[in-house]
Parts: sequence; C-alpha cells; structure tokens
Amino acid sequence: MSTYEHVTEFAGLQVTDFTSATQAGSLPAAGSTAWRVWVDDFVEEFDPFQELFARFLATVDTTQVTALIIGNYGACHEVNASEPRDLLVAAAARFPNLRALFFGEVLQMESEISWIEQCDVTPLFTAFPGLETVVIRGGSGLVLEPPNSRVLRELRLEAGGLPAGVVRAVAAGDLPALVRLELWLGVSEYGGDATVADLAPILRGDRLPALRHLGLEDSEIQDELCSAVASAPVVARLESLSLAMGVLTDEGAEALLSGQPLSHLTELDLHHHFLTDAMAERVRAALPGITVNLDEQGKSDDEWRYVAVAE
Repeated sequence: MSTYEHVTEFAGLQVTDFTSATQAGSLPAAGSTAWRVWVDDFVEEFDPFQELFARFLATVDTTQVTALIIGNYGACHEVNASEPRDLLVAAAARFPNLRALFFGEVLQMESEISWIEQCDVTPLFTAFPGLETVVIRGGSGLVLEPPNSRVLRELRLEAGGLPAGVVRAVAAGDLPALVRLELWLGVSEYGGDATVADLAPILRGDRLPALRHLGLEDSEIQDELCSAVASAPVVARLESLSLAMGVLTDEGAEALLSGQPLSHLTELDLHHHFLTDAMAERVRAALPGITVNLDEQGKSDDEWRYVAVAE
C-alpha cells in the first residue's frame, strides 16, 4: 500500500473518483464501483468537502454503494477529520449496504501521513455495523474505543506513529470474524508509543479466532516484535505474516529463526529491512517453499536506520 498514489481498486472493485470536476451523466452504476470522494485542491476551483459530499449524496444512489473512500478533505494537516466523519455518520442511513470504508486516503503530496489530523473514529464503527473492511490513514489525534463487530474481516491502520491507546483498543476489541489485521506502528517521534506489552492480547490470539494474516509493520522496535512473535500463540494459525517496513536487523531475524516453526506459512514479508547478506540468505534457506519478501535491503552497518513510513 503506497501513500504516494491513489488505490485503483478497493474491496475488489475498481475505483471511481467523485470530485468537483465529476459530471453526473458519465458515472457508472452506483453498486458497480468503489467511490472515492476527495477534494483536488491543486486545481483552481474546487468545492469544499462539505459541498462536495452533499453533491455526491444527491448524485449517486448511495443505497447501492458497498465501498467508499474518503480522500483529501482539504488542508488535512490543519483541519481535523471530524468534519468528514460527522458528515458520514449523519448520512449513515443512506448507506445501508456499505461494507468497505477507507477513511483518510490522503496522499503524501497532499499531506505527510503524520501531519494528517485524525479524530475519534469510533463513531464510524458504530454508525456502520455492516463494515467488513476498514482502512484508516493517519495517527495524529487518532482515537478508537475497542471495536465490536461480528462481521469485520479486514482492519488496517496506517500511521507514521500509531498511538498506544489505539493499539490497546484493537487488542481489546471483540472481532471474531477478523481475518486480516495490519498495524503500521511507526516511530515515537510521531506518536508511535506502542510496546510489545500493548500487543500481547493480539499475539496470544485468543480474541481473534479467525485471524489468518497479521502485519506488525513500520516499527522502530521491529527486532523486539520479532522476539515476541517467535513465541506468540497466534502465529500457529496464521497463513501469512508481515514484519515489514521497519528497522529489522539480524537480531530480530535470529529470534524468528530460533523460535517456533514458520514452515506452515505461505508468505513471510520482511521487505524494507537492514539484514546482512548472510542473514538474508539464512532466512531464505530456512524457509523453503515459502514466499519470503526481502526486497528493499538497507545497509546493515548504517547507524541511521529508518522505517519505511514516518513523517
């Protein structure tokens, strides 16, 4: 998932943009596409998000919409995301079939990810109990109470610094249907203060019986995470595991190789790492038949190591 360009597909559907330039006569059937509502503030004339969203409601049969992306809502580094959140919540009855929501698909050229001013997103889970896929981008100001859903299957929180309170909320949630969980933990400089202890309920896995993919990514404590994952009960039921995008060194890889078997996995993603060539080869050799992603290798002797997404 790139923060530099828009997704072209979401929830299995091609994405259709709804902007100030959108003409009503050229739109596809409402239920055949994932809709992205966003303010293109690089053009001379654009509608404020409130007006744009009102026009979207008036133009598209939202009763048929199953996938929705809320993109740039204008000056996202200054304006709190509570405005688009409140507009969505107020219109919840007009989206009876909404199953997938990407809240805050703001690109790097619009705002650095850690400058996005997020909000309490708990009302979104409450207003749309049928959501099966939720993606939220931005960690600054992000608040979440423990989510409870019998149908949520995919949850991804993207941040350059994910608050520990949000991580603990996810860990305390009641999500029996959750199949995929991805957390971009980020760095302390941008509010990423979660510890391995905060992740303990997730690593035990007893509250996530359906989990098959776990991503603990983009972290400056990636070696510590690997040590914890090496003995985490949840790993035995996973099909794929991602410890990518962070400051992974030989120490963390050694912990993985010395821990519980990973031979049942189909995929292990470690891309963006700082392993030596010798350790990278050891990892590959230890996991034959498994797709191991070791792309984006940094210099193992570099004193300044960095996560993939921070500011």
